[in-house]
Amino acid sequence: MFQTLFGPVPSRRLGMSLGIDLVPLKVCSLNCVYCEVGPTTTLTLERKEYIPFNQVKKELTEFFQSQPDPDYITFSGSGEPTLNSRIGDVLILAKTLRPEIPVAVLTNGTLLYDPDVRHQIHNADVVLPSLDSATKTGFLKINRPQKNLKLEDYIQGLIDFRKEYPGQIWLEVFILPGYNDSEEELKALKQAILEINPDRIQLNTLDRPGTIKNLHSASRQDLQQIIDFWALDHVEIIAAAPLRKNIPSYRGDIESTILQTIARRPCTALDLSQLLGIHMNEVNKYLDVLDAEHKIESISGDRGFFYQISKK
Repeated sequence: MFQTLFGPVPSRRLGMSLGIDLVPLKVCSLNCVYCEVGPTTTLTLERKEYIPFNQVKKELTEFFQSQPDPDYITFSGSGEPTLNSRIGDVLILAKTLRPEIPVAVLTNGTLLYDPDVRHQIHNADVVLPSLDSATKTGFLKINRPQKNLKLEDYIQGLIDFRKEYPGQIWLEVFILPGYNDSEEELKALKQAILEINPDRIQLNTLDRPGTIKNLHSASRQDLQQIIDFWALDHVEIIAAAPLRKNIPSYRGDIESTILQTIARRPCTALDLSQLLGIHMNEVNKYLDVLDAEHKIESISGDRGFFYQISKK
């Protein structure tokens, strides 16, 4: 079983994606209220070799000796991948092992104020950063950053990266009603987006519970109204979770095993990850589909949200 690799998983944006996880659960610079991976346990800006390079090298080499090629090699996982100080070396390794497979970096974008971070991911084919609020109040409310992280540095880092980076930038904006959908918030976001100048702007919203109670997802109509309000080019709504079933890497046996497991007793996403021996991100992909199809429901417990067979 691989420790740093997961999947390939059915990604809504990247097809069949092989994930590389470079930090432990859950090391991040943000503690977003909507995060489906769970609350941040280590809120930090410290960059170091959280997962040893040699371990990642061994697993990547082994994977490509025996497994079919994915559509993308993707840096993502249990936290913020750019916190790993050797992400650049792993990216070069991936390009060396499979130069024909595009490499994507899924990042919250908060560390792009650091020239070394920008340099290390410069060779990626596509970088998918996020920006959920361009006001200090909204940033603190929805993203709950590490105390030394400043919003102006965050946004300037995205602007500087765009100036230096020759590849594609797909900026994700996660819309949460009551948090970042007011006229003030949307106007500030539009101004920041114009300054960043990404190739795509991708609107996302909640599929399942985040880290706190009483969060609500935006409807497709809500998201379309935001697109109309912004009147910007290249804005799209990320495809709904059920469409993952159309991706070749979607495995019905994993879906069935999850349903059989929670039919016996409710489980958290972390429980299912440990029981099934698959990465949290991979579990979350299947939970998104099952929840959207109303096959499961969540209940709040001492250890977070538990999933059980829907009683509706």
